[in-house]
Amino acid sequence: MTSRVPRGRFTGQVALITGAATGIGAATARALAAEGAAVAVNHWRTEAQARAVVAEIETAGGRAVAVEADVADAAAVGAMTATVHDTLGPVSVLVNNAGIISRSPITEMAESAWDRVLDVNLKGVFLVSRAVTPHMIARGRGRIVNISSDLALTGEARLSHYCASKSGIIGLTRALAHELIPHGINVNAIAPGMTETPMLTANPVTYNPERERSIPAGRWGRPEDIAASVCFLASDEADYYVGWLLSPNGGIAM
Repeated sequence: MTSRVPRGRFTGQVALITGAATGIGAATARALAAEGAAVAVNHWRTEAQARAVVAEIETAGGRAVAVEADVADAAAVGAMTATVHDTLGPVSVLVNNAGIISRSPITEMAESAWDRVLDVNLKGVFLVSRAVTPHMIARGRGRIVNISSDLALTGEARLSHYCASKSGIIGLTRALAHELIPHGINVNAIAPGMTETPMLTANPVTYNPERERSIPAGRWGRPEDIAASVCFLASDEADYYVGWLLSPNGGIAM
């Protein structure tokens, strides 16, 4: 971010992005701030990276705060959302992005590994959404964007826990959309394709030139590609999108 923050689609709004220290979350925090939102950058044990995102936003003239919480911990989520409310104001845009991944065949997967992935990726969406929706309901407006994955639709070997968690996000999104739209709260989801984030680049099995060439668009997705979709779903332009799933994937799932 090199220019002053303009007045934009999110001026006067507060956005909370979970898992925002790197990758898609960080790009989303920067994009929302660039359009006027005050941004809460959630992280878990990545304080230096989260503070770097905050500093970048502030240097560009925006307003941001780093908030640490394990989204799978209900007490920590409650404390985090209270801090955001007291520091920036009530959350009007929630982006549930926090997620983890590990690889294991089902025959060797530890129950603890299954539980942790489901707790962070799916239970975390429930806990943070539950914490912020009362204020949205009181105001009669809100936007929730949940980050799923194209693997929720296609599956992949050695990722049964991850694929299950991301499929669960789609179901949860649609249930919440039914429940919350009468209160003026739009809930939608995004299922990104292979996006060049630390989660992808850490795995040489997936992050290789042959896999990239298989994408019709000819390149990996960029975090900014996904952030643009988030900004659309969080904006007034998406007012008629309810329980929808966008899949920016470069054509890999055609």
